[in-house]
Amino acid sequence: MTDATDLDIALGVLDHQLVDRNGENCGKVDDLEIAGLDGDSPEVVEILVGGNAWRSRGLLGRLAARLSGNAVHVPWVEVDSVSSVVSLKRTAAELRLNRGDERRAALVRKLPGS
Repeated sequence: MTDATDLDIALGVLDHQLVDRNGENCGKVDDLEIAGLDGDSPEVVEILVGGNAWRSRGLLGRLAARLSGNAVHVPWVEVDSVSSVVSLKRTAAELRLNRGDERRAALVRKLPGS
């Protein structure tokens, strides 16, 4: 997003669905990286998706973070718009938001009738 706008990030961004350039769902906003908190103009610099982004979400979140590995960091400049979903400028594959899809697809292909 290039224009500066007022946005309540807790209500308007966190836990919202991410949608890539093709309209495909590709995760949820699990956490945000914010720079400039010690100055007058803090700004969101990255969206964190999955993995260790869950570590601040209680006991189950910490457990899931340990099992899931590292979060995917999506630069805020890749956000096209924020509404009921967070729309991204590129595809999930380009942003590495599909990193488990190939493994799951291989497992599903082995199932009878799939």
